[in-house]
Amino acid sequence: MKALCLITVKPGKVDTVVEILKKKRKIVKDVMIVTGRADITVVLHGNIDEINNTVIDFKKIIEIVTTETLIEVEVNMGW
Repeated sequence: MKALCLITVKPGKVDTVVEILKKKRKIVKDVMIVTGRADITVVLHGNIDEINNTVIDFKKIIEIVTTETLIEVEVNMGW
């Protein structure tokens, strides 16, 4: 299962948070600084429990203000 975690951080703390996130390599596959409503996007690969626990762990980082997790789903469009 794959997921994207959109993260907003306190002003001036993007680089600090990126370095912390890059050390969490168990299911974190990519960390990107992005534009838009989020500051950082993290690509996660794992089962639902691993994704959930990782996002809960992210919330312990004091520089992170909010997270939004987008989990991949399979949809049969009937094509």
